[in-house]
Amino acid sequence: MIRVEIDESSGFCFGVVTAIKKAEEELKKGETLYCLGDIVHNSKEVERLKEMGLITINHEDFQKLHNTKVLLRAHGEPPETYAIAKKNNIEIIDATCPVVLKLQQRIKQQYGTQQSTDKQIIIYGKNGHAEVLGLVGQTSGKAIVVEKLEEVKQLDFSKSIRLYSQTTKSLDEFQEIVEYIKEHISPEASFEFYDTICRQVANRMPHIHKFAASHDLIFFVSGKKSSNGKVLFNECRKVNPNSHLIDSPNEINSGLLEGVKSIGICGATSTPKWLMEEVQTHINNIINNS
Repeated sequence: MIRVEIDESSGFCFGVVTAIKKAEEELKKGETLYCLGDIVHNSKEVERLKEMGLITINHEDFQKLHNTKVLLRAHGEPPETYAIAKKNNIEIIDATCPVVLKLQQRIKQQYGTQQSTDKQIIIYGKNGHAEVLGLVGQTSGKAIVVEKLEEVKQLDFSKSIRLYSQTTKSLDEFQEIVEYIKEHISPEASFEFYDTICRQVANRMPHIHKFAASHDLIFFVSGKKSSNGKVLFNECRKVNPNSHLIDSPNEINSGLLEGVKSIGICGATSTPKWLMEEVQTHINNIINNS
């Protein structure tokens, strides 16, 4: 008999849980509720909340709204969003993750106390990601975003650097960037770095290594847009090459199940538990019908 196990440590982080709870509470009141961007990088969960009445909008739509309620998701928003809400009499339901909010405040404070233009605020993160846009917004758009070590090599090392990280990035890659800057920064410049990676994400890595190694086959359930999902899936593949990224049960290739004795199902901090359970049920149905 093939064993099919769900990783108990996978699933929504507390920031996403809070945002979804706030959305559900507001929707139960029966009033119109908009959400600025997908509430979570998982199309199935977005669809579930849409059926409950949540209307997802973009920033262009947001600027045209007046006298209504808008939920800000866990990723956070730049100051400009709050200014528009005040001007247009929009009630903000703020579900910004506390970890992200603290990071925004730190970057804003750093930017506000800068004595010299010789200091560079660098954010290690995904360019264009919602959280990163919110962080860059704290610096009036002046912060420099780097995604890879190759981009770090293009920095001006004659100027002082203050390095921060998007909360869901890889801790190992962040350390690699720190070491590179330490080696190349000018003796006349200063370098300070702040490990702002969320431990709810970082602490999942050792566990996911162990979980992936303990099964013959891994199905990693995640939305294709999830930054955290990409990081954790790559960690799975490092220890178990027989790992496959899916965002729904329909993507499962039944041929992969042949000859395996144990299957593990895990996911990102943006993956709902109910979706992993659907994947488990689908796999058990394939097994029972073969």
